[in-house]
Amino acid sequence: MDKGLIKIAAFVISLWAVPAVATPMLTAGDLRPAQSLDGAWHYSVDPYRDGEAGFHGGEPGPSSRRYADLDVEAAMKADPTALFEYDMDQSPTATLPSSWLTHAPEMRYYQGLVWYERKFDAQPKPGMRQFLRFGAVNYRATVWLNGRKVGAHEGGFTPFALEVTGVVRAGQNRLVVAADSASSDTTLPPSVTDWENYGGITRSVRLVETPTTYVDDLWVRLTRDGRITADAQLNGPASANQAVTVRIPELNVTIGGKSDAAGKWSGSVGVPSRLRLWSPETPKLYAVTASSGSDAITDQIGFRTIAVKGAQILLNGKPIYLRGISVHEEEIGANPGRNITPEAAHDLLAVVKDGLHGNYVRLAHYPHSEVMTREADKIGLLVWSEIPIYWRVAFDNPQVLAKARTMLAENIERDRNRASIIIWSVANETPVSAPRTDFLETLADDAHRLDPTRLVSAALLNDRTTTNGHAEMVLNDPLVSHVDVLAINTYNGWYTADKLADVPNITWRVPADKPLVFSELGADALAGFHDPATMRKESEEYQAAFFRQTLQMADRIPTLVGMSPWVLKDFRSPRRQHPVFESGWNRKGLISPTGQRKQAFQVLADYYAKKASDAASIK
Repeated sequence: MDKGLIKIAAFVISLWAVPAVATPMLTAGDLRPAQSLDGAWHYSVDPYRDGEAGFHGGEPGPSSRRYADLDVEAAMKADPTALFEYDMDQSPTATLPSSWLTHAPEMRYYQGLVWYERKFDAQPKPGMRQFLRFGAVNYRATVWLNGRKVGAHEGGFTPFALEVTGVVRAGQNRLVVAADSASSDTTLPPSVTDWENYGGITRSVRLVETPTTYVDDLWVRLTRDGRITADAQLNGPASANQAVTVRIPELNVTIGGKSDAAGKWSGSVGVPSRLRLWSPETPKLYAVTASSGSDAITDQIGFRTIAVKGAQILLNGKPIYLRGISVHEEEIGANPGRNITPEAAHDLLAVVKDGLHGNYVRLAHYPHSEVMTREADKIGLLVWSEIPIYWRVAFDNPQVLAKARTMLAENIERDRNRASIIIWSVANETPVSAPRTDFLETLADDAHRLDPTRLVSAALLNDRTTTNGHAEMVLNDPLVSHVDVLAINTYNGWYTADKLADVPNITWRVPADKPLVFSELGADALAGFHDPATMRKESEEYQAAFFRQTLQMADRIPTLVGMSPWVLKDFRSPRRQHPVFESGWNRKGLISPTGQRKQAFQVLADYYAKKASDAASIK
């Protein structure tokens, strides 16, 4: 495409309104009183998608309709001539939420369509509304309740809610979900990644009941002008001109007013003197309740500010160094299934906070469970949150851009009440091109408009040259002007031929007026494999030496204000198939899948302990 046309197209795209997340949103839907539908579900694989379409592409025949509200066994007994090639009620069972990878050995590398079914009893109250709220289904979900299709969602890492008022019935109900993990050039992420896809119903499913008009969205924060500001959105026939009240009892704060014709309301109040700011050292959370009519929701919210000033990141007005690590959404254990319970989230994040002396995590490469972000709020860890714009995205496809904008909006709308989140990231390791830059500039602009209280970044690639006989890394990415924090992944000495002894002398040419973080750095090591004599790659000794040398290099970069080395824990990656060292795992973790600490763990922990001590002495 002509560059002039690309620019014109980008300008037109920039004029589009930020995509609205489809209602219902059910903000804090994980905290509302609800009936949990977690537990035992039946599942049935469908590699040829027989339950979606017949042989010739039409509707599936009666023998294949896994979504039907039907007792197959009873139907076959009643009519011996009836043919059914499925029976969800007699299919194998699995405990959800969890990826299907751990359902059975034969599911380990399955990708495609899997049908899930469970029955549940309900007693819907007259005059109330009912919603099915899914924490996440990876990657596409189509949902039937009592044989009726009630909705669908694309995107494997953000929640969605479907109204089922009038469909859910008193007594027994049959819920069927078609979960499809198939990837392509137009999915996000695309089909080529370096982590496990974890298809399935990976987060909680709940049946939520609300009044006819309810508080659908709530955002409460401390703005940079020094006020506590609240926005709310009502949903329902009486949403216009309705009283809305936000209370913070511990601070004796009440903000009130009436919604506009669209059900929107906004209000603010000066900061009370007794407010304790949230920080990693003092992760103070306040119970915040929003009410309107007969509905009320309560969330736990911290108040803090985050900003940039020149090459500094300011937390609550003071410079901070981000002592971080990257984390994939996998629980500690030999056979993770992406079942992130509060206990699993705490086990992961406590290693960062207490073991590494960290104050920051990069939750890569997709929005993690809200269980993780709530735990970060609770224990005091700053968070980089990102969407899966990774490697080979079809940047010239308008439909893919629309998907990305929706995913970003869903991520921000879900988590913007989390004080821990300070950075929204729009991409990771995307080669520079005009379509890519236009695509990411649109996302960065969306993030700034949706949430002007936080910072925006992306993990960028860099160029390499030679200056005065040593390597110099150069950041030439045009996206620099659209982000608040520069971020670079660096693997000199691992994916390059550099000798480790030369790494500290590598220099960096980056803009001097913005803060820089190393969003990744790391080297593989198989826990327990030692080679102190030759220090070959994959040994714990090499990984530890890589960290020592790279940290020396980092200390010589004046604008570097933090890092999130790759990665806390070894994680599944089907592309990694060395039979001795990998066997389907990326081994860059500082701990093994079961939590065994490698030598490099202590190297980083000691480095961060000194950084923390130096910061404390300055204060």
